[in-house]
Amino acid sequence: MQTERVPVAGGVELAVDAWTPASDAGAPYLLVHGLASNARMWDGVVARLVALGHPALTVDLRGHGRSSKPDGPYDVPTVALDLAGLIDRLELDRPIVVGQSWGGNVVIELAAEHPDLVGGVAGVDGGWLQPGRDFPDWDACRAALAPPHLAGRRYAEIDSYIRSAHPDWPEAGIQGVLANFERRPDGTIAPWLTFDRHIAVLRGLWEHRPAERYSEIEAPVLLMPVDSGDPARTGRKRTDVDDAVRWIPRARVRWFQGDHDVHAQHPDHVADALLNLADRGAAW
Repeated sequence: MQTERVPVAGGVELAVDAWTPASDAGAPYLLVHGLASNARMWDGVVARLVALGHPALTVDLRGHGRSSKPDGPYDVPTVALDLAGLIDRLELDRPIVVGQSWGGNVVIELAAEHPDLVGGVAGVDGGWLQPGRDFPDWDACRAALAPPHLAGRRYAEIDSYIRSAHPDWPEAGIQGVLANFERRPDGTIAPWLTFDRHIAVLRGLWEHRPAERYSEIEAPVLLMPVDSGDPARTGRKRTDVDDAVRWIPRARVRWFQGDHDVHAQHPDHVADALLNLADRGAAW
């Protein structure tokens, strides 16, 4: 693995990890995390893709992980523009760009606004998120979705909670979640994404309307929703995904059973599904 900081739009530098397989013959993948997450959540998926001959890159988006943490902006088009700058700076040849949750919305925006930069797009339990439609106003959205204040909690407590909450996750997934936090010398933690910046990202998501971009996407799109066992939530998700498929010119759907972070929970299954995009969607 090679790590570097790549300057992108607005003077922001993004931390990027890159893996090159022994036989570099497959299409490259760029993997994008969700809100308050980080690049390490993709470690298990990357291991599988690289083993199958595909170069893979993961990135900490602005405000997250090891990347620059400007005060703003954090709207979806700005974050997508960061990715466009990253692809251009690294001279990536139309990578397959995969986003999870909020990151799914970001890559949908990227594909619509910069169709020449992507060879395929996937949304892992995201890409169709529209909280601006689900809440009557921003204040209601913020009240429902604001994160807990975790700064100052003990690392051992967080580690124990994550392991008890995800007993079936591989160690790579557990370590990915723990990488969401700065580990302080006194044994406490703080999220790399501060509370105020989290709210700014959430506001940007609330304002985003991915459905308005669907018809503009030229690349093949794989939507990967997760049924987590909540009938009401899954039913709404089915409606949203069906609407997306109706408007995206070249779209397919692959459902999963599991957690919202299914890429950390079942990395091999997610990676295998993503291989369907490796032929640039020629048969789609």
